[in-house]
Amino acid sequence: MLNRMRNHFRDFLRNRRNFNPTRIVAGSFGVIILLGTLLLMLPAASRDGQSAGLFASLFTATSASCVTGLIVADTWLQWSLFGQTVILVMIQLGGLGFMTVITLFSLALHRRIGLSERLVMVSTLNLNDMDGVVRMVQHALMGTFCMEGAGALLLSLRFIPKFGLAGGLWRGVFHGVSAFCNAGFDLLGGYSGAFSSLAGFNDDPVVLLTTAALITVGGLGFFVWEDVLQHRRWKKLSLYSRLVLSLTAALILFGALFFFAVEYRNPATLGPMPLWQKGLNALFQSVTLRTAGFDALGQGGLTDSSLALSVIFMLIGGSSGSTAGGLKTVTVAVLLLAFRAGVQGREEVTLRGRAISHRRVMNAMTLTLMVVFLFMVSSMLLSTVDGLPFLSAAFEVASAMGTVGLTVGITPGLSLFSRGVLVFLMYVGRVGILSFSIAFLTRSKYPAKIKYPTFDIMIG
Repeated sequence: MLNRMRNHFRDFLRNRRNFNPTRIVAGSFGVIILLGTLLLMLPAASRDGQSAGLFASLFTATSASCVTGLIVADTWLQWSLFGQTVILVMIQLGGLGFMTVITLFSLALHRRIGLSERLVMVSTLNLNDMDGVVRMVQHALMGTFCMEGAGALLLSLRFIPKFGLAGGLWRGVFHGVSAFCNAGFDLLGGYSGAFSSLAGFNDDPVVLLTTAALITVGGLGFFVWEDVLQHRRWKKLSLYSRLVLSLTAALILFGALFFFAVEYRNPATLGPMPLWQKGLNALFQSVTLRTAGFDALGQGGLTDSSLALSVIFMLIGGSSGSTAGGLKTVTVAVLLLAFRAGVQGREEVTLRGRAISHRRVMNAMTLTLMVVFLFMVSSMLLSTVDGLPFLSAAFEVASAMGTVGLTVGITPGLSLFSRGVLVFLMYVGRVGILSFSIAFLTRSKYPAKIKYPTFDIMIG
């Protein structure tokens, strides 16, 4: 059966007249969401044996496939074992990408990976070329299953004493996959209350540090994994990998120090905790904002300044070619480098003696402007339609766009219109703003036949 599915998919790719990999990627996520919605609508998917309805199923399927974590019904209290399994499969498919899973089947069946499939894989992983893409996917699959397995084992050791052997193992596997894929779904609603996420384990270093490690590694990107695996020394790593690792470490450290200082005496978050627990939870808060969505503090209790920084972190997200969403760390780095070049009066954007192409800089600026525009419009829509404070609406929108999944507690009570906006933002955030625009808005481009004279314009 798997062989027939793969052959049909390959024939579909070959027969496309105007083959566009990004359209295939966008469409594959749409198919996963549709199938997931239909399965979650089944009475067997709900714990009470009654259908959850179209919109609750669609919202959950979109959130799982786009590895976001925003929910309108608690995952444990609403969904049966069958429903939870459907969600877990969608998380894995959404985290790895549909074509990566198709590649797994091809490798298992010892079939050759065709050119069209390689193009889709490049688009799925957000790479620049096809050089070594099959090898990279193989290593990504092996690394993913090893990391998820190790995380599931460590988490199971903490969950088994509380939930029994079967319950502890299932929660360990589910949370291991959810954390690595930066999904933020949890099965702890029956233990610490509906929508509580990891709040019941905010005093458990093993659970929080294991989850944080899975989130961080999953958010680095498959290209960085491959580079580290090949070279294993800092100086031999590519400039891109060093930039990703440095930015990731800097963002996590800065965020941890900020939340520790600002929330130190906040009675709704870190205030009642002992010193070691304050530091642990400040670190976890900084990590989980990188598109993971596990909540150990309760985001609704954060101060306004912490909420504002959280919005920025969620929009930045993880790194390209990873399970994370957002603008991506290097995109923001390119903008900062362009800002530095402008302040210094230089025309070239450089880093460590290397110039970044004008096209890359323009791509970063275009993507950022698109995200900021969509973020502002969506935030104003939610604030206006549901009568919410703008900062709360902005937090929810950034969480959806960055495929984070954190919430200040307003998602279940949003209007149908606002929930529809979040569904759209989750899809756009996972497929990628740039890939989305290429897939549906671009047309054939031709060299310019006319060159226009330049003119001076006043700036500032």
